Amino acid sequence: MKQKSTKRLTAGALMLAFGIVLPQLFHLTGIPQAGEVFLPMHIPVLLAGFVIGGDYGFIIGILTPLISHFVTGMPGTPRLPFMIGELAIYGLVSGLLYHNAGLRNKKFGGLITLITSMLAGRLFYAAMLFVAANLLNIKCGGAIAAVTATVKGVYGIGLQLLVIPPIIYAAQKGGLIIERDRKSKKSS
Repeated sequence: MKQKSTKRLTAGALMLAFGIVLPQLFHLTGIPQAGEVFLPMHIPVLLAGFVIGGDYGFIIGILTPLISHFVTGMPGTPRLPFMIGELAIYGLVSGLLYHNAGLRNKKFGGLITLITSMLAGRLFYAAMLFVAANLLNIKCGGAIAAVTATVKGVYGIGLQLLVIPPIIYAAQKGGLIIERDRKSKKSS
C-alpha cells in the first residue's frame, strides 16, 4: 500500500514539474502567445488525472499554474485564479471519470474522459468569468472570454486530442496507471 502512495506522489511531482517546464518550451519557439494558443500547461494536468487519479489531478491543477506564476510570471496575475479553477477541474474530472466511473475499461473511455474533462474545465472557466464580471464587477470580459479563449486555443485543443489518448493507451498497456490505495477492512 505504501508503495502505491509513493508512486502516486512521485508521478504527481513529475506531472507538476512537466506542467511548469512544458509551457516554457513552447514560449521558446518564439510563437506569439504560445501558451494561449497551444495550452501546454493543460496536458500534464489532464494526464495527472488519468494516471494518478482525480484527487492528485485536482491538486496538480491548482499547484501548476500557481507555482508557474511565482517562478516564471506566467500565467499573469489577472488570469491566475481562472486558470487555477479550470485546471483543477480538468485534473479532477479526468481522474474521477477514468478511475471511478468505469471509463477506463471502455473502448473509447480515454477519449470520452478527455473530451468530457475538457468541456467541464471550460464550462467552469466560463462560469468563473461570468461570476467575476457580473457579480463581482471585475473587468475580465465575462463568459464570452471563455469562448474567445477556446477559439484562440483550438490548436491546443487539437494537440490535446492528438497527444493524450495515445499516452493514456500506452500508460495503461504498460501498467503505469496508478490506482489509489484502497483502505483495508478493519480487523478486530
